[in-house]
Amino acid sequence: MSFECRICKERHELPLSYSVKVPMAVGSIPQEELEQRVVVTPEQCVIDGKDFYLRGRIPVPVEGLEEPFIWGVWAEVSPKNFIRTNELWNVEGRENEPPFPAWLQTEIFPYGDTMNLEVRVHTQRVGRRPHFEIVDEDHPLAIEQRNGILMERVQEIAETILHREELRGRGMLGE
Repeated sequence: MSFECRICKERHELPLSYSVKVPMAVGSIPQEELEQRVVVTPEQCVIDGKDFYLRGRIPVPVEGLEEPFIWGVWAEVSPKNFIRTNELWNVEGRENEPPFPAWLQTEIFPYGDTMNLEVRVHTQRVGRRPHFEIVDEDHPLAIEQRNGILMERVQEIAETILHREELRGRGMLGE
């Protein structure tokens, strides 16, 4: 799918997902210390042997589409829940585990401050990343996750991400 951008008037592909490769905390570690302090895989991250992160998805239903819009994000989890997740990594039926708490460690700037936003981790079947459910029912992301969005909102998100610096310079995007 593509769309005509209302900001630059060019045609762009319309992504139905955005993701980040590492938790925000990794960015605060000096480059020369990364190899010693950070263990990261596509699905998990451990910093200094004491801070534990899981990569997951925040699905947002899109009206008229079968597949949801996806935010690919990271959340910090307790050592206990990290160990339990590892124990069940390849165990069939793991999706029956009860949800557990975590704290978002990804900035999703179209929604304001999302750092340390509490989420519930819903383990999925083997081979699928967990789904993160926003706990604060009044947060704009939780509202969209619960109620869904229109394709117009998907385009608005794309325009905001494509033109973040330009919008900030015009005073149209707060931080």
